[in-house]
Amino acid sequence: MKTLIVYAHPEPESLNGSLKDLAVSTLRGAGHEVRVSDLYAMDWKAAVDAADFGPAASGRLKVARDSGRAFETGSLTPDVVAEQEKLLWADTVVFQFPLWWYSMPAILKGWVERVFSYRFAYGVGEHDGTRYGERFGEGTLAGRRALLSVTVGGPESHYAARGINGPIDDLLFPIQHGILFYPGLEVLPPFVLYGTDRLTDEEYPDIAKAWRQRLLTLESTEPIAFRRQNFGDYEIPSLALKEGLEPAGRTGFGLHVRG
Repeated sequence: MKTLIVYAHPEPESLNGSLKDLAVSTLRGAGHEVRVSDLYAMDWKAAVDAADFGPAASGRLKVARDSGRAFETGSLTPDVVAEQEKLLWADTVVFQFPLWWYSMPAILKGWVERVFSYRFAYGVGEHDGTRYGERFGEGTLAGRRALLSVTVGGPESHYAARGINGPIDDLLFPIQHGILFYPGLEVLPPFVLYGTDRLTDEEYPDIAKAWRQRLLTLESTEPIAFRRQNFGDYEIPSLALKEGLEPAGRTGFGLHVRG
């Protein structure tokens, strides 16, 4: 198995840094190939601008169109091209980051916005009467898996079904479904650590054991059963879920998970 770890934390000796290092040693120890994109160490440029697209940038910048033209003409900047090549190389992509303000750190969001360019991660496939492009279960990254490894400062109860912060599955839905599943990645259930602001050194061995177990079962873990766009569950072109497919009592984001 070939695994890309995309890591976003500014402190190498943080819990996130330890989990990243443990993932590298565990996977390599099991005979897998591993590459790491350490975004802070790379001084990753997070903001999308005309410089990303070189001669493909138009006078009045249009990010989607210009990024697609840059991708097709080989004009994307070398840092973006290198990350796209890593994604195509990988069988599995692990994202290691803390949950900050209910989402991923800005540097990781910037990685997504620059690397997931038009014609690479979206805007692919044909649009016709029965299909709406290749996305949500199809696309450039189909056949690969993704896993979020997320540290959360607050206790688990704050992120439960009745918790004040909202269910963790809902908070992660825009990332898991909207960013990862969209270009075709199969998304594994996340590895979430709660209460990390108060974590003690004595608790780390149990965490490390659980993390190793998840890593060593990446290939056998069933992905989240997100509904695929072009396989009969949605009306075309409205992309509304067909009547009668919703599980009893389920609403919101949960409608888009089978079963």
